[in-house]
Amino acid sequence: MRKYVIMGAPGCGKGTQAKLLSSRYDLVHISVGDIFRLNIQTHTKLAARIKRIVNAGRLVPDEIVDEVVDKRLKEHDWNYGFILDGFPRNRAQAEFFLENYDIDAVVLLDVTDEAVIERVQARRLCSDCGLDYNLIHHRPAEPDVCDVCGGSLIARADDVQETVLKRLADYREQTVPVVELFMTKELVVHIDGMKSIEQVNASICNKLGLPPAEMLLA
Repeated sequence: MRKYVIMGAPGCGKGTQAKLLSSRYDLVHISVGDIFRLNIQTHTKLAARIKRIVNAGRLVPDEIVDEVVDKRLKEHDWNYGFILDGFPRNRAQAEFFLENYDIDAVVLLDVTDEAVIERVQARRLCSDCGLDYNLIHHRPAEPDVCDVCGGSLIARADDVQETVLKRLADYREQTVPVVELFMTKELVVHIDGMKSIEQVNASICNKLGLPPAEMLLA
C-alpha cells in the first residue's frame, strides 16, 4: 500500500500529477479542493460558508478541513493506497494528520511565483461536469467548450491575480513550515515542477521508486 501527500504552491500542478498517479497506480486521489467544490455544487450545510471563504482567497478553518479529511479517509476505499492533495496546509493540520496516519512520502513540486500566476490565470473549469482545463497545457478542442460534455468553461472565482498573490502569501506563511516539519521526518521528495507534465511525472515516479508509465502500458 502506498500513501502519499502532494504539496506545492497553488497552481503548481498538484491536481494534475495526483490524477496521473491515481490512474496509473490504482491510488485513490483525495482532493480537499474537489471535496469543497462538491459541497458547494450539492448545497450542503458547509457550502455557503466554504464558498465565502474560498472566493475571498482565504483558507478554510482547520476544524472544517480536519473533519472533512478524516471523514474521507475513514471510508477506507483505498485498497492500494491514496494520494492526498490540498492537505495539510498548516502545522496544526499536519500534526493532526501525522497523529492519525502513516505516510510513505511527501511529494513537493517546486515552481516559481511567476509560473504560478500564469498557470492559475489560465485555468478553466467546465460548469457542467467539473472537468479541469488549462489554456497553457490542456486546451479544449473548441474555445470555451468542454470536450466531454459540451458545457461552458469558466474561470474560477478565486483565480484572479489579487487572490492568487494572497494565496501565495498564505502558502509561504502557513504551508512552508509544514514542509519543514515533514523534512525533519525525512519524508519530503523535491520535484522540479517547471518541466512538462510528463517530465514531472517521470521524475516523481523515479524518486518514489514507481515503475514508469511506459512499463505499465507494456
